[in-house]
Order: sequence, then C-alpha cells, then structure tokens
Amino acid sequence: MDFLMSGLAACGACLFTNPLEVVKTRMQLQGELQAPGTYQRHYRNVFHAFITIGRVDGLAALQKGLGPALLYQFLMNGIRLGTYGLAEAGGYLHSDDGSLSPARSAAAGALAGVMGAYLGSPIYMGMFQALTKIGQKHGLVGLWRGAMGGLPRVIIGSSTQLCTFSSTKDLMTQWELFPPQSWKVALAASMVSGIAVVLAMTPFDVVSTRLYNQPTDTQGKGLMYRGMLDALLQTARTEGIFGMYKGIGASYFRLGPHTILSLFFWDQLRTLYHTYTK
Repeated sequence: MDFLMSGLAACGACLFTNPLEVVKTRMQLQGELQAPGTYQRHYRNVFHAFITIGRVDGLAALQKGLGPALLYQFLMNGIRLGTYGLAEAGGYLHSDDGSLSPARSAAAGALAGVMGAYLGSPIYMGMFQALTKIGQKHGLVGLWRGAMGGLPRVIIGSSTQLCTFSSTKDLMTQWELFPPQSWKVALAASMVSGIAVVLAMTPFDVVSTRLYNQPTDTQGKGLMYRGMLDALLQTARTEGIFGMYKGIGASYFRLGPHTILSLFFWDQLRTLYHTYTK
C-alpha cells in the first residue's frame, strides 16, 4: 500500500504539472551550446513559451508525453516515496532520542531516489513503441542511456526534497504552528521543500535533459557529451554559469507545484489510510 499510495500521489501531481514539464524541456534545449546572444530565442520566458506552444502546436502539445509521464511517475515516485515511507515507518530516520535525524533522512531520500530513478529510467526514454526501437537499435543497455547522468540529479533532488519536507514538518509540529494532524502542516512543509529542491536540482536537470536528448552514433554513444561532468563543463564554459540555471523559472513552475502536490497528496493518502485501517 505504501508503494501504491506513493505512485497515485505522484500521478495526481503529474496531471497538473505535465504542461510545465513540456515548457521547461523546450526552454532548456533552446540555444544548446551556443553563446548567449548568438541564437534566436523562441521562448522569452515561461508565459511566452506557454502562449507560443499553444498557438503554434496546439493546446494538446502542452500535454505531450502525458502517458509516459504518468507511468514514469507511478513507477519512479512509487518506489522512491514508498521506500522512504517504509524507512520512516520503521523508525530508521530517527535518532536514539526519538528526534528526526536530518542526515539519516537525507541518506534515505538519496537511496530511495537512486532506486526509483534507475528502475524508471527506461520509461523516461519513451513509451512502448519507442522502447522497442531503442532496444532493437542499441540493445538492452540502450534503455538506460543517460541514466547515470540522471542519478546525481535525483540523488541531490530526492535527498533535498524529502529531508527538507520531513525536517520542516517536524519543526512545525514542535512549534505547534498549526493544530495537530492538520493538513496545513504538510502543505507548508511541501512549499518549503519545493523551493529548496528547485535550487538544488536545476543545474542537474539541465544536464540530464541534454544527455537524454543528444544525438548518438550507431553504438549508442552520445555525440555531444561524454557524460554528466563533461556536459556540466561544456555548458558552463560556453553559456556561462547562468546556463546551468537556464529555464529556472519553468523549473520552479514545474518542480515547485509538483513537489507541493505530490508530497501533499502522499501525506494525506497515508494519513487517511492509517486512520481507517487502525
């Protein structure tokens, strides 16, 4: 049930945030490895990107890839949040005195993130027909192309997100800012977590997007980047440090609401389940 509730919570959030993922991806890919001011900017900002995509490609384009996104969220976050939830329920995140340990929380979040991201990586590459073509062209290993580049992103993001959420929730409960068991505690904690995770993940998000989207040779080897570190260095060298935060507005509008909704839904589903199964 922990894994099922986690997957459902992530899918519920995805329905609202998938258009933001489409906008974020397009903004991160424009001007790739081109010096600032030397390329045409199709999207000036998040809102302009929404309008442009809707007008040129149609409103349906804003929900492009929804099927794979739901499957990926159910699998990846079902495993990630479910594993973290089991660790929390088992008392592994708390010190001997019963208080929440940020270090243990961060470590559990990182480990859960690695498990979810690695198992969900083939779905991130595309849906069933695309998976078949990738498998035929590059073999089974090709289904995990770019997965190693995505793992550092998820380690940082997952540990930041879950540690911040748990720590903030624990502090708010101690300070009695809201009534006991109030949904406002989870909502406020998820909002704090949303800000933290965007700041931590955006550079890795940019690199991950580019690793997955780069062209490959017949052996499936990337033609633009040798790996995550090479992509980071090339982007910083060519586009400057701000290139690492390209699309941060879109990242916030996607990752912020997704973090808030997924963690809030997850917390409330678990609360309801434990309330009615006692």
